[in-house]
Amino acid sequence: MESNPTPADASAVVLVGGKSSRMGRPKALLPFDGEPLIVRVLRALKKMFAETVVVAAPDQDLPILPTMLARDEVAYQGPVSGIYHGLKAATKDVCFVTSCDAPFLNLQLIAHLVAQISDHDVVVPYWQERFQPLHAVYRTSVLPLLKDQLERGELRPIFLYDKVRTRKIPQEEIRRIDPEGLSFLNMNSPAEYEAALQLWNKRNSISVSVELFGVARLLTKTQLVSLDLAQGATLAEVFSALAEKLPALAGRVINSEGLINGYTCNINGLNFVRSPNAKVSSGDKIFILSADAGG
Repeated sequence: MESNPTPADASAVVLVGGKSSRMGRPKALLPFDGEPLIVRVLRALKKMFAETVVVAAPDQDLPILPTMLARDEVAYQGPVSGIYHGLKAATKDVCFVTSCDAPFLNLQLIAHLVAQISDHDVVVPYWQERFQPLHAVYRTSVLPLLKDQLERGELRPIFLYDKVRTRKIPQEEIRRIDPEGLSFLNMNSPAEYEAALQLWNKRNSISVSVELFGVARLLTKTQLVSLDLAQGATLAEVFSALAEKLPALAGRVINSEGLINGYTCNINGLNFVRSPNAKVSSGDKIFILSADAGG
């Protein structure tokens, strides 16, 4: 029995060469949190793996990426071809294979899968009664078998699993690391893409409440406002979101630099904060009041 490998000993292979016919545009280039999806996926994998390989269709256009690029010999032969050419290009004996439309990769789960390969040729999750061949670990020793499958036209990876030492990762084992199975969420249609964006924003946002006093309350006829902001938001972003939600505050209480002179901000009833660069946390209660009212 060999020691458990780690991602530092392995390659990550990302398949981007699908038709994207239901999506209507290349999935690898979909904007996700301000950047192409393939860029986001690669950045996550580069935190762990010694090497990354992107497998594209023969004539597929991609931006310049900091990775090794391989191409299918024949376009649109499905995932078996992508896995085959990715493993063939990799310089490591063990490869984690995923697709470019998986924005919720769980690095802890990936490390767990890689560690299970020690006495096996394939490690593949089994989630919701389906194998997940594009979130699996393969040894490059299976290359001859994948080549045979391509020659026979067997384009589904699961035909490989009965021929080699396969470790099937059951759902209960996956849930201990990724309870919702978001690792396997991918996007094949515009509706699925939009749902993934909404889920991303929800999981990567914070909620704060803002209570207005004095003139600010009189101007808006509002006492309490809830705001959803991005992780790492600052008071400047609180003020900007507040002015957008309550336009009556713009130019009277809030300007482009933050609070206008004569107004002050208190966080959680503890500290008066002047710097608009101060970060806020989910659940913070922010009070905006006249400076003289704050003592």
